[in-house]
Amino acid sequence: MKHLYFILSLILINLTVLAQNGTVKGKITSADGQPASFVTIGLKDTKKGALTDEEGQFIIKNVKPGNYVLVVSYTGTKTLHNNITVAADEVTALHLALEATSSQLNEIVVDGTRTRTINKKPVSIGKLPVPVMDLPQSVAIIGHEVLEDQQSQRMSDVVKNINGVYMASTRAGTQEAFNARGYAFSSTNMFKNGARVNSGAMPEMSSLERIEVLKGSAAILYGNVAPGAVMNMVTKQPKFNFGGEVSLRAGSFGLLKPAFDVYGPISQKVAFRVNGTFETADSYRDQVHSKRYYINPSLLFKLSDRTELVVQADYLKHDFTPDFGIGSISDTAIMKVPRNTFFGESWQYAHTQQTTASANIRHKLSKDWSLNGIVSYSKYQRDYYAIERIQVQSDGKYRRLLGRNATNEDYYSGQLDLTGKVRTGSLEHTILAGVDADRYLTGTYAYSVPTVLPGKTGVYDSINVFDPAKYNRRTDLPSSALSTVTNNPINRVGVYVQDLVSISEKLKVLAGVRYSYLQTEATAAYNFKGGKTVGKGKYDQAFSPRFGIVYKPITNTAIFASYSTSFTPNTGNDIYGETLKPSIISQYEAGVKNDFFNGLLSVNVTAYRIRNNNYAQTAPYLKDGVTQNNNTLIKTLIGETLSQGVELDIAGHPLPGLDVVAGYSYNNMTIEKTAGLKGSSIEGERLVGNPNHTANASAFYTLQQTKLKGLKFGAGFYYIGQRYAGWNNTVGQSQQFSRLISVPGFSTLDLSAGYNFKRFAVMAKVANVTNTYNYYVHENYSINPIPPTQFTGTVSYKF
Repeated sequence: MKHLYFILSLILINLTVLAQNGTVKGKITSADGQPASFVTIGLKDTKKGALTDEEGQFIIKNVKPGNYVLVVSYTGTKTLHNNITVAADEVTALHLALEATSSQLNEIVVDGTRTRTINKKPVSIGKLPVPVMDLPQSVAIIGHEVLEDQQSQRMSDVVKNINGVYMASTRAGTQEAFNARGYAFSSTNMFKNGARVNSGAMPEMSSLERIEVLKGSAAILYGNVAPGAVMNMVTKQPKFNFGGEVSLRAGSFGLLKPAFDVYGPISQKVAFRVNGTFETADSYRDQVHSKRYYINPSLLFKLSDRTELVVQADYLKHDFTPDFGIGSISDTAIMKVPRNTFFGESWQYAHTQQTTASANIRHKLSKDWSLNGIVSYSKYQRDYYAIERIQVQSDGKYRRLLGRNATNEDYYSGQLDLTGKVRTGSLEHTILAGVDADRYLTGTYAYSVPTVLPGKTGVYDSINVFDPAKYNRRTDLPSSALSTVTNNPINRVGVYVQDLVSISEKLKVLAGVRYSYLQTEATAAYNFKGGKTVGKGKYDQAFSPRFGIVYKPITNTAIFASYSTSFTPNTGNDIYGETLKPSIISQYEAGVKNDFFNGLLSVNVTAYRIRNNNYAQTAPYLKDGVTQNNNTLIKTLIGETLSQGVELDIAGHPLPGLDVVAGYSYNNMTIEKTAGLKGSSIEGERLVGNPNHTANASAFYTLQQTKLKGLKFGAGFYYIGQRYAGWNNTVGQSQQFSRLISVPGFSTLDLSAGYNFKRFAVMAKVANVTNTYNYYVHENYSINPIPPTQFTGTVSYKF
């Protein structure tokens, strides 16, 4: 009992001491009254400090009573020193203004944001108003500075900077398909300004302010998403100071891309922004062309001191040549032909259009509570007609197949989130409660195509890839007729709540749960010969819990661990026509987040283990086990998969003028428990499409003090390891060979140089300096060579 009394006495003494300490809180604004985010606040001669959030607010807790000098600093502005007095058990409130206006802060934001590592910033994709350091999850942020320095053209250029996320394939070059930790993104994992978008369109990079990636499970926040990661594209937002930029990009293979970006005030309460671009390009591939049009207008309304509304929209039109690459021979090996070899015809086309619109209202209920609502609509359309599936026989004969289809998707969504902070005794709670709902209405259009070979439906002609003179090659555009229209409506709703509990400055616990309900309405197919047929509807529901813990032994280091489950419904039917059961996925994650050099460099390490109890893939064959399945809606559940690995993330601004991004990831995704019956996958086999190793490193240095101030040099390195393409093998398969195609790993090196002079800037890049030759492979019939050495240059003027 004496020991118990002693311990209780110590606890009471500590609580008394804590109660006698005070709190310093306040708000920092620019000279024109706008909130100043990511400003450094510190108490001189102590280790106490904070960063302002996006509303310019800060708080420093547990300050001993006494007199202090409060230091307010922001890169490029005059440092403020204010004398303050902290009283016991009281809150000292301050409202200070920097000497720079919001427009001047925007001028120096490049340096200001680069001195803050990703661990110090809150991210909108995480929904909680807390720094990344306090989340028990791995996060990656790619800002517009990196996009501009690297002259990113497509999302595949960006994900090279995010280890653990990689481009898995480019089926016919019609879209870029990404995987994370072994799992495909699909449309459910891609977001724009917090709302889902279809991944079939290649997003426009020039419109983006930043890209946020929340690795691991995000089911509690976004519902039925794949467990690897979710990606949020944040477009450029309106500003109340006038400015903008015009640029012209040109490069190898006929690339020409003018672009503009203009922003400014319409009134004291309304600001605007509009950016757009046109792009035309040929290709290193024969007869392949691309043309893009893009526009992105947005408006910001300051409805009151506490309420703002952002309304934005964008439109993308992309016309290009579908390209299935160089194909496989005997279904087991990649064709050895020149990189530019094209086996299609000049008439084939893909016309893609995507329109998105959203309204985001943010309202401050009080100093601690906020309400955020988003309503959005997107429309995705594609019309496609091409020669496809390049699968060559061993003697060189290739029967060229025709494929035509079209898609029309309407997507409506809404979400409402309440976030705030409350105290219960000595505990501080950061609470998120929300509800979301969406509706997909997808129409797919199938066409009947002619054939010139009797009994071979959809065969355009035959050629010999080794002896072109052996057959007469057809070049005309075949007619086609709409045969079937299929409508597939899906409705979803979810409610969720989570609480980040600050037990102390060092220890935080996160707990939450989501309930998801999904209704897949009966699919209606209209066949112009057979009439209307209606499929089966189904309903799925699940609870998705999440638990995590964060321990900060010192201010700049956080150790975290988490457990979560996610719920993924499986679309389509099995080979017997039955609807597929959903997949329940459990995920464990642990890691360490570190900030070095006073927050100038972050180094994070994460390990994970993901188990899927029912993994669905496109069925390779129909129920007879012989007929090849060409319908992606006919799938099979292969059993369990296990994905486990480790990731290293490095990012920051360790020296004046130097920016670095680097990382390494190891992933091993294998097939685990299966039925072992004929048609079952082989246990222990590595899942196709996933490399064991990826690595990236980029560095850009801008001269600071010499006569050549503004001169910039950069280099980027990217590595993706060996992976398998084709199909995973099955028990009792008819093939007497392995269906796996081993694709070797490869690395590329990019070199850049540029110069900034006042408002002018020029940037040049040579990509794939070593002219590495490798491939992105989709299954065994779309094998697209990576681009050769190419040049890109951009000239811009800011006003």
